[in-house]
Amino acid sequence: MDDTRARQLLTQRRTDIEEQLRTAGIDPMGEDESSTEIADNATDTYQAEYDEGRIQELRDELAAVGRAEDRLANGTFGRSVQSGAPIPDERLEALPTAERTIEEEEALPGSGS
Repeated sequence: MDDTRARQLLTQRRTDIEEQLRTAGIDPMGEDESSTEIADNATDTYQAEYDEGRIQELRDELAAVGRAEDRLANGTFGRSVQSGAPIPDERLEALPTAERTIEEEEALPGSGS
């Protein structure tokens, strides 16, 4: 995958994640509300826990975008962080933050495979 396409995919993913965080009332560039405030604002405990979990997932995804941007900057984007093997363009199109090949990902403990 060429750098221009990779940059385009990562920028779009970052924008999508930041918009979802803003919708949840979180400033993606600043300090977040404490989890207590999130719970206080929710009337239902289940919804509060769901919201907190979803916000953490979005934060994790945003961190993955940052790591992918770092790999792009240092010339290692599109290569497995585990083995250095090339990650197929089709995988990167679907998941531009992919850090490993599908086979390596499936071999990780807890992958469910």
